[in-house]
Amino acid sequence: MERITPTLLSWASVLEEGTRAQAVTTASMPFIHPHLALMPDAHLGLGATVGSVIPTKGAIMPAAVGVDIGCGMIAVRTQHGADDLPRDRRRLREGIERAVPLSAGARNDAVTRDHTRERLGVLRRAAQEAGFDPATYSKHWELQLGTLGSGNHFIEVSLDEEDRVWLFLHSGSRGVGNKIAQQHVAIARKRCEREGIDLPHRDLAWLAEGTTQFDTYLREMRWAQHYALLNREEMMDRVVAELQAWTGEPVERREEINCHHNYTEPEHHFGEDVWLSRKGAINAEAGRPGLIPGSMGTASYVVVGRGNADSLHSAPHGAGRNFSRSRARKTFSLEQLREAMAGIEYRDTEAFLDEIPAAYKDIDQVMADAADLVEVRHVLRQVVNVKGD
Repeated sequence: MERITPTLLSWASVLEEGTRAQAVTTASMPFIHPHLALMPDAHLGLGATVGSVIPTKGAIMPAAVGVDIGCGMIAVRTQHGADDLPRDRRRLREGIERAVPLSAGARNDAVTRDHTRERLGVLRRAAQEAGFDPATYSKHWELQLGTLGSGNHFIEVSLDEEDRVWLFLHSGSRGVGNKIAQQHVAIARKRCEREGIDLPHRDLAWLAEGTTQFDTYLREMRWAQHYALLNREEMMDRVVAELQAWTGEPVERREEINCHHNYTEPEHHFGEDVWLSRKGAINAEAGRPGLIPGSMGTASYVVVGRGNADSLHSAPHGAGRNFSRSRARKTFSLEQLREAMAGIEYRDTEAFLDEIPAAYKDIDQVMADAADLVEVRHVLRQVVNVKGD
């Protein structure tokens, strides 16, 4: 761990200069208490660095929570072993791709499930209690429950160190969460402009606790967090059903973990009650299970938190980008992607070139940097990878 400034601690052994400067700026905000914790996978983000743990008193910066509110991972350990899986895994990949709509804007126009309707009922009631209509943000929000999205979102079938089969996926609150976030980022900017608040960056605009704007954001953000959690549950149900159809045997869920990495919660650290925003970080309080995925084609980790106080009980959320998407497309070739994905069933297309493992930090180095934050319980290696364009 490195103390970069009095209010910035870093666990990142690989830290690009622009990312470092961005984190220093965020950590200089007057309501940071006691310090910002920078995770090993840190990289440039909107306003605040992705891979930041940001404790604030009396304020929340919506952009520092992230625009994919509630984004996170879910994993299920099954009773199956590697020997239970048929050799031809293409049919399983294609089945998952049919059951879970992929890519940005994807909807469930042709996919219906009873449990989808049950979860939608929960979310409708929660929205009423929060005092807003999600359709004012995204008219298709109901049709996107149970959809993956694009970018670094994924569905994987993996094997652990004992060759046990795990199902693992990464996604968030889809279009409705993004629209909620963008709306409140804009409200925070306008508020700061109207009140003449001098900001080091416009995306560090904040809402003051005790105001109507703050309370509204909190209610709608929490709803989006719930949406993201249920979205992952919904997709996992569908992936489990596809594995059952493929193996011909009911799937037993021997272990299940579902965790956010873009969210805010009230927590108590260093003697103070704070709003803790984890933007690209997971809760790693002592004994808490968590998930840290690698990049496409690399290992993922099932972990348990060590409760490191300086890190504000947090840990990284993945590998973290080393190349922008545009730079990755200019740097790497389709052949290099194929080499990186050798032995893994995936959709072979140039659309995933910006997700090549070499565009990300080395997940092994990230985990080495996180050694005092989490204990590794399982290391997962992919055998099937599903992504949206």
